[in-house]
Amino acid sequence: MPKVNNGFVYAVLVFVAFIWGLNPPVMKIGLMYIPAMSFNAARMIVALLAVWTALLYSQTYRPFEKGDLKKAFLVGVGGFFLFQIFLTLGVQRTTAGNTSLVLALLPVSVAIINKVCKIEEITRPMAIGILASILGVVLIVLGSNSKLSIADSHVTGNLILLLAQATYGYYTVFSKELLAKYSTYQVTGYVILFSTFFFCLTSLNEMLRFNWSEVPLAGWASIVFSGLFPLGIGNFLWIWGLGKVGSTKASLYNNLSPVFAVAAGYLMLGETFGWLQFAGAIVIFAGLYMTRVGKAISQTENTRRDISDS
Repeated sequence: MPKVNNGFVYAVLVFVAFIWGLNPPVMKIGLMYIPAMSFNAARMIVALLAVWTALLYSQTYRPFEKGDLKKAFLVGVGGFFLFQIFLTLGVQRTTAGNTSLVLALLPVSVAIINKVCKIEEITRPMAIGILASILGVVLIVLGSNSKLSIADSHVTGNLILLLAQATYGYYTVFSKELLAKYSTYQVTGYVILFSTFFFCLTSLNEMLRFNWSEVPLAGWASIVFSGLFPLGIGNFLWIWGLGKVGSTKASLYNNLSPVFAVAAGYLMLGETFGWLQFAGAIVIFAGLYMTRVGKAISQTENTRRDISDS
């Protein structure tokens, strides 16, 4: 298989952040008509149909070796499914500002998991990039006039969201391990299969009691868009990207999503977009640039050291 240029991989990860950034304002439209659990279950079904159609069409399926189906199950249920549950429960119990800030800690969770499990090395440029991306999200949250709160009433929600981003970190790190043997189509297909099954099981009572015939076209369009693009295509490209550049570096691109979310909210819903948010976006991009330039500098220094030693 020919080596893919890293610049192309980074462009794909920016695109993933873009469609994930479009997701919140689109979901707001659907959630005007559909309860949260039912909405999420419906969009996961759309994503499931999309990724399994792609898997069958790609003809890249191969039987799982012993123990690998269990790994896919753990990534799907222990990672992606629990993330969806904790995210749904957490956002209802805290502020929008807290939600953005806690989820921006994903690169930290990924770095810790990689360090503890000795999977990927965390370089100084990566650490600087992580700090810059978190600072950028803080500026965006403050510029959005979203409330940051440590009030007792929000502690539970904040803790649940910490669990959400930790489980997403688990999903991000351990999806890569499966890519050594199986295609991105197959890994994505099984992760979403297990997640969708358990999410639908969890929300089945609400889904059966809800009157779906009253959902207008805008609500259905929100489900289809959110399921097909951010959930289906987005996660497929996310898994593919982290397989190419590593989970730590890929996780930094997750923090571009608030940049695109604010821009989409401004264009679609008339929300604010000010200089503080613009500064936050610049800081995030600077952090990403630092990881790329820092890696090149480190490689150059190592080469010079090897030459001098010889």
